[in-house]
Amino acid sequence: MTMAEQSMEPVEGADARNGRLRVFLVDDHAMFRAGVRAELGAHVEVVGEASTVAEAVTRIAAFQPDVVLLDVHMPDGGGRAVLDAMRRTHPQVRFLALSVSDAAEDVIGLIRAGARGYVTKTISPDELTAAIRRVADGDAVFSPRLAGFVLDAFAARPDAPVADPELDQLTNREREVLRLLARGYAYKEIAKELFISIKTVETHVSNVLRKLQMSNRYELSRWAADRRLV
Repeated sequence: MTMAEQSMEPVEGADARNGRLRVFLVDDHAMFRAGVRAELGAHVEVVGEASTVAEAVTRIAAFQPDVVLLDVHMPDGGGRAVLDAMRRTHPQVRFLALSVSDAAEDVIGLIRAGARGYVTKTISPDELTAAIRRVADGDAVFSPRLAGFVLDAFAARPDAPVADPELDQLTNREREVLRLLARGYAYKEIAKELFISIKTVETHVSNVLRKLQMSNRYELSRWAADRRLV
């Protein structure tokens, strides 16, 4: 075991030892995690990190941090899958989405799943530190433009429940494909935009049609427009 790995072993009472917030990083890009760790290290205690959903679920349960910085788009379901696995068993852990995506459906989806806030990776280190502290205190935090998505979504349907069972059954990738499809993209264009094969696009579209019990892309486009996903 390396010294770095030893430093990331679960430690009882680490927060009591130095009085700093305990933060966990979930992102599939090692260089990004290293940069965040370096920037935040003087302000919070970065107790661990993970690059996959499975690793995140296991290690968050072991470390029980105060706040998890959570990437949205990763293999195997991304940040949404981590939230779904953790929110019932570890409700005391708070999640702050930290993503390159500023798509409305990503923001709404993560908030519905239980995240306390959503900021983009253009955020400054000082702003991120402040956001972490606010989330730890129970506040909801959003980058300014993203807050508008949340307000608009619930203002449009003030009596609607927070959960959307139909939307919630779609994976992050299926939502991406659906959004581009509803914008009029051809399968080839979707494949190029998402760096996947045309065959994979076809598979995702078939899965969405099956889950939503629809028969063609025109029905999907209307459904997406009704939920302001386009």
